[in-house]
Amino acid sequence: MKIQLASSYGFCFGVKRAIEIAEEHQGSVTYGPLIHNKDEIDRLKNGFNIDIARNLNDIQTNDAVVIRTHGIPKDELAVLNSQDHKIIDATCPYVTTPQNIVKRMSEEGYSIVIFGDAEHPEIKGVVSYAEDLDDAFIVLEPEELEALPLKGKVAVVSQTTKKPEDFAKIVTALMSTRKEIRVFNTICNATFENQDAAAELAKEADVMIVIGGKHSSNTKQLHSICKRDCNDSYLIENEQELESSWFEGKELCGISAGASTPDWIVQNVINQIQEMKKIEA
Repeated sequence: MKIQLASSYGFCFGVKRAIEIAEEHQGSVTYGPLIHNKDEIDRLKNGFNIDIARNLNDIQTNDAVVIRTHGIPKDELAVLNSQDHKIIDATCPYVTTPQNIVKRMSEEGYSIVIFGDAEHPEIKGVVSYAEDLDDAFIVLEPEELEALPLKGKVAVVSQTTKKPEDFAKIVTALMSTRKEIRVFNTICNATFENQDAAAELAKEADVMIVIGGKHSSNTKQLHSICKRDCNDSYLIENEQELESSWFEGKELCGISAGASTPDWIVQNVINQIQEMKKIEA
């Protein structure tokens, strides 16, 4: 059986940057998980003494605090800045972009529509930058727009890891009802590239392995995309979740990985698949 990596996969610019920042500040704490990958978080804890603060009360007086890649709500950042902490901002620049757009457009009197998951930390941070939280709305489906008390002019942004075609459905629905729409495509380029590469490989592969955190939005999107063309597509966090039965009778195993998945986990998965096939032979 041949193993083939997608032409684009794994760590994006924002994640690489955040990890480098964290490694430069040993002994610090991250406010929330730095990225959505438990194994990489464990590596930072064990190798660099970097802990996680789950809420503001977990942060000690003199702690240096690293802001996670997804960012945090504006009011929580204000609390941290008002206290005696060294703040190290590892928020991905692709995430600060929609934060700034929401702030600016709401100041200019636009209703804000955010396409994304309301419970995702990125979206919790983005929506907090609206001047009027009662005039900022988070949606996942076009049908949700019908009941919203939107003004005549609307600004719309997207969660960075969403599918462009789904974002387009939200925009199209708004165009039929609003007089003025400002559309900001805030989906990350790395998301495009990883998704396109995974889709291309899935069309050829007999089995697809998508590696990444089970709570990672972009990894779940990759798995969903692969499933469309390769029914035998599996989402795993590491090599321990592999099952030898997945590869029986297969000729091409494709591999993709989410934006928070480091190369060392990808290599461990490849090594384990090769070992399984060796035993089988």
